[in-house]
Amino acid sequence: MNTERNTSKPSFVIRHGANLPHWRLDAATYSVNFRLGDSLPQEVLLRWKAERASIVRRAEESGRPLRADELRRLDELHSERVERWLDQGYGSCILREPQFAELVRNAMMHFDGVRYRLLAWCVMPNHVHAVVRPNPGHDLSAVLLSWKGFTGKKIQEMRGTVGAGAVWQKEPYDHLVRNECDLERQVRYVLENPESAGLKEWPWVGCAAEFERLRHLPSGR
Repeated sequence: MNTERNTSKPSFVIRHGANLPHWRLDAATYSVNFRLGDSLPQEVLLRWKAERASIVRRAEESGRPLRADELRRLDELHSERVERWLDQGYGSCILREPQFAELVRNAMMHFDGVRYRLLAWCVMPNHVHAVVRPNPGHDLSAVLLSWKGFTGKKIQEMRGTVGAGAVWQKEPYDHLVRNECDLERQVRYVLENPESAGLKEWPWVGCAAEFERLRHLPSGR
């Protein structure tokens, strides 16, 4: 994985994954999404990756960082191309089964307050949302790898499918939270995701105490 450091802001890092750029900032908060391996039709995934790659390539060819409007468009593309499909419940949706949803929830909460602060979370039938702030010395990529590695192995053991292929899509999506307004918007999105997808009284969603007030506000969508 290649890493480029912005010399004007020494703490800001862009990590280039297999398909996506990942922005990193010391002491930052991120909204992340990781999904089951069969949660998207291949053609949808390919169109999304192609348009994202085009935006990033234009900036690289011009020798400049991504502009604010391009960063916004990358976030919009994820919503347009990916979130809509995920909320339709495509694929096996094994996280509908309580034992798997509970496993994922418990894994995310296990090191809450130690390696990171988990500000909001939601386990959907075919994907997972979290708003998380890594503690000093703990990288977001390592946190996500830990969640996916542990739960993927345990799910395969529980289903008797060890060696049948990866449970999770290889590369997660992450959004660098830019300010307090953006933070509240991201937390509300996570808390409202089950209802917006038609899941009534969905139990696999929660947040830190300071965001409980957002549960009782009218929908922000």
